Amino acid sequence: MTSRTQITLALLGLVVVALAARFYFGYRLQPQLPPSPEVFQTVDALFTAVTAHDSQRLADCQQRLAKYKDRGCVPLAAAQRLDRIISLAQSGDWTTAAHRLYEFMQAQKRNGEPTPPRPQLTAMNRR
Repeated sequence: MTSRTQITLALLGLVVVALAARFYFGYRLQPQLPPSPEVFQTVDALFTAVTAHDSQRLADCQQRLAKYKDRGCVPLAAAQRLDRIISLAQSGDWTTAAHRLYEFMQAQKRNGEPTPPRPQLTAMNRR
């Protein structure tokens, strides 16, 4: 193997590692929201506003999120990520904003929030 081939393979390996790191850190280590129903509902409303391209709802969600951030209910990293998404939508890039918000929401673990029990379907309560 020539030294030129070795250098090419080494550079290719570095590119692959860099892309893998970008994917891992960009999509897997999303900042987490607190286990608050109000905050989650606001982020859900934000998703609705972004996908509907509704500037008024977007502004309403931005105000509610700013209040949560001021009260310390939303971690700074999560607030910054949501602010960047809102800025994308405000600049007219609704599709990218929707994709980023979807990725953010999918990465939420919702730790600490109790989940309501699901009713069991039986022959007695099926109608």
